Amino acid sequence: MSGNPSFDSATPFVVFQGQRRIAQGDRAAAAQAAWRAGDAAPSSLVLDRRTGLVVDLDLRGSAADVALRYAPAPDEVANTPARRGRPKLGVVPREVTLLPRHWDWLSAQPGGASAALRRLVEAAVRADGDATPRRARIDAAYRFMSTMAGDLPGFEEAARALYANDHEGLRDRIRAWPADIAEETLIILGGA
Repeated sequence: MSGNPSFDSATPFVVFQGQRRIAQGDRAAAAQAAWRAGDAAPSSLVLDRRTGLVVDLDLRGSAADVALRYAPAPDEVANTPARRGRPKLGVVPREVTLLPRHWDWLSAQPGGASAALRRLVEAAVRADGDATPRRARIDAAYRFMSTMAGDLPGFEEAARALYANDHEGLRDRIRAWPADIAEETLIILGGA
């Protein structure tokens, strides 16, 4: 696994044609690359690195049609009506459903219900550490592996190593896979 610097995890989408990675980028760049690849071979796949899932894109029409369809939306912040909460601080109001006894306890806390909920969530985030994002990366890597390498030799052993958090074992088991698939597995996993 060469560590090709032109392919990194900072971009959310990757395009494969067969077992070869041909492009990466945002949704618009991936759509355009898949459209261009469609002329050569219609077997290109666009995958979301955050989830490991295949993304179904509408590639009908010309290159200009695809570019227009997936062009980033203009910034609508200026036209957004004022919202409740403290938007400048990133506060987003949402509904929380609790039992009456929970609301009673929350309202008796210093700073009120919102402050108490924020403290509880922050404590849970600190206690969780990196477990939730790490599990999401493992699941995304497994989905990618299933799609791109499910029929390759050593897939089951690689999946076991992935979920056992055995990074060296995973590297050993995917070493014989096509280079782009092996490297992309590690990119999705977070560079294990």
